[in-house]
Amino acid sequence: MADRADGRTTEPYPDLEVGHPKDWAVGVPGILHSMEPALARMGLSRTARLALAINQQDGFDCMSCAWPDPSHRNVLEFCENGMKATTWEATPVTVPREFWREHSLTSLQGRDEYWLGQQGRLVEPVHKPAGSDHYEPISWDDAFRIIADRLNALDSPDRAAFYTSGRTANETAFLYQLFVRALGTNNLPDCSNMCHESTGTALLSTIGVGKSTVHYDDFAKADLVIVMGQNPGTNHPRMLTALEETKRAGGRVVSVNVLPEAGLIRYKNPQKVRGLLGKGTAIADRFLQVRSGGDMALLQAVSRRVLDAEDAAPGTVLDHDFLDRHTMGLEAFRAHLADLDEAAVAAATGLAVDEIDALAADYLAADRVIITWAMGLTQQRKAVATIREIVNLLLLRGNIGKPGAGASPVRGHSNVQGDRTMGIWEMMPERFLAALEAEFDFPVPRERGADSLQTVLGLQRGDIDVFVAMGGNFVGAISDTDAAERAMRGAKLTVQVSTKLNRSHVVTGEEAIILPTLGRTEIDLQDGRPQFVSVEDSVCAVHASHGAIPPVADGLLSEVAMVCRLAEATLGDRHDIPWRAFERDYDLIRDRIARVVPGFESFNDDVRRKGGFVLPNGPRDERRFDTPTGRAMITVNELEHLERPEGRLILQTLRSHDQFNTTIYSLNDRYRGIRKGRDVVFVHPDDLAELGLADGQRVDVVSEWPGEPDRRLPNQRVVAYPTARGCAAAYFPEANVLVPLASAAEESNTPVSKAVIVRLEPATPDRPVS
Repeated sequence: MADRADGRTTEPYPDLEVGHPKDWAVGVPGILHSMEPALARMGLSRTARLALAINQQDGFDCMSCAWPDPSHRNVLEFCENGMKATTWEATPVTVPREFWREHSLTSLQGRDEYWLGQQGRLVEPVHKPAGSDHYEPISWDDAFRIIADRLNALDSPDRAAFYTSGRTANETAFLYQLFVRALGTNNLPDCSNMCHESTGTALLSTIGVGKSTVHYDDFAKADLVIVMGQNPGTNHPRMLTALEETKRAGGRVVSVNVLPEAGLIRYKNPQKVRGLLGKGTAIADRFLQVRSGGDMALLQAVSRRVLDAEDAAPGTVLDHDFLDRHTMGLEAFRAHLADLDEAAVAAATGLAVDEIDALAADYLAADRVIITWAMGLTQQRKAVATIREIVNLLLLRGNIGKPGAGASPVRGHSNVQGDRTMGIWEMMPERFLAALEAEFDFPVPRERGADSLQTVLGLQRGDIDVFVAMGGNFVGAISDTDAAERAMRGAKLTVQVSTKLNRSHVVTGEEAIILPTLGRTEIDLQDGRPQFVSVEDSVCAVHASHGAIPPVADGLLSEVAMVCRLAEATLGDRHDIPWRAFERDYDLIRDRIARVVPGFESFNDDVRRKGGFVLPNGPRDERRFDTPTGRAMITVNELEHLERPEGRLILQTLRSHDQFNTTIYSLNDRYRGIRKGRDVVFVHPDDLAELGLADGQRVDVVSEWPGEPDRRLPNQRVVAYPTARGCAAAYFPEANVLVPLASAAEESNTPVSKAVIVRLEPATPDRPVS
């Protein structure tokens, strides 16, 4: 868990420092923390070349988030974490061949994510034979042959699962799902299953598209932006510029969160003089510190107040023309909220009545409203219902399908949305599968495949023998760490396509292969010609990504090349799919995408336009809702109060500032006042007093789940922190061990990492950190 002298995980971080949380973000420190590690690890020339190319129209797309690019970009169009992600990938440090002889898997399993990532870029395929405790270098041809042999020996293609990370570009994702379906399975778990699956489920059922209904420019046109369950200052810092534009144009911002976050208090824009030398911009006009799991109750309470305002002044509050022409379900919704229990709302939210009244007044005063959210909402048990309540509130006053208004989920990985568009989903709709079948002339399977949690369960049961991951860190990211690792060790073969080491490389099946890939930053030459790929961001904009620097080592393959060679080795001439041609010329891939995926009909032309193109979006563009009724659905959702037993807290997992997903850039979280360590649990001072605990005390965090043994995260340092009463927080992925596999969001099956019932026990001195 820590970067100690020996890298092992048997002691807490010895140099952990705890200071005060910050009340502003970025400014000069953001520049320094961006550039210092880049210059130290890459040098001036390499840093300058990448800094000028990141997120530019002829450059590469930053892998650290899916925040959209503005039409008028700055010369340096990146944030602190984006530059750190670039430095992490583009480091010239490589893993030497002797590394594999010197380090057994047993020894590597004692290392933490931070140490593993610091070892450098992977540059040659390696293979762990069954019965061995070491990886050994292997040729590309032998690696593909072994994987193909194991896949072809399966009794059924459903005994394999093919995971995808959001870093995978559109062209790779399309070929990857094509290969998997040509093999004969829909087992395509992906990172969406663990983050925004609840968003897609809710939006598809209510407005007919599982994506954002806003453009980037809508933030500057909004009268009100409500930011829910989101920490843009760390997870997508460039969003702070859009929120600053909201404020500069006269709009208001409301933050709804369990924790106060520095970026939503004040933003010092490093691209502006006022950000460098002045006080910057106050972002949130109002902060509602909601209790974890209370967002749904808050939204219902605000909608109830909107309906009450309409009753008090009929015909003046609701957008009746919009509601009559474009929606269904208003009367049932009105009847349902008439019985809303305000006492239950107060208990669920932890908010005073006047705080909820004030938010409702903000909403009623605004003609154009955006509600934006991230995993603080999507990883709750009632996440799907909560997001449906967002839609309900927006629909009441016609806040979908007009400038400055709409639903704005913010994805966490650069192409996680594009991967889904390209077919990475265990249950793609029939129209996509039929188009794929017609284009490639093979029988596309229709049976629903396994998602991420179902993949772990399949590994546990022995129903899945081969696990292939196109990027990511599956065992590091999934819930119930111990159970997931035991399940993965039961596989016959595990395969990881990666740029750098992580936990998934050291928790393997009987046999394991690592395939090193080109990074997003690197020039991709095929037959001597540079190729580019494309990505889709959080507002449905598709644009090209061109590598900017030579590969870190000779012999690396692109992800596209790997998929093509693996498919050819596995399928042979089973289907008439031109894998070799696809590898040589990515335009040929885009031609096929154009004939299968709606919105991409002129893909090769459109993606070459300056700034790319924006996919059509029925709700946003036409107020067209492709639901079964042809209308947006106002839904009735039963309120469920998350009970907190006496002496317990509701824990959420979260990232530190120097972190991207499971990748740890440093052991600091400066906005929360944490340095040189990660073994902390944040608790309100009043809760500590009630529990008889002291700030700085060492505790075991123990999660409780009915009918199962307790799960334990040992030896955490208690940090008195201004979180909501009754709530606590600890770092992801370390705290994933506390989240049961069985704890999943209704309908979406997303791990519930924002509502874990825990107790804190004084640490057992001789208990090792897991």
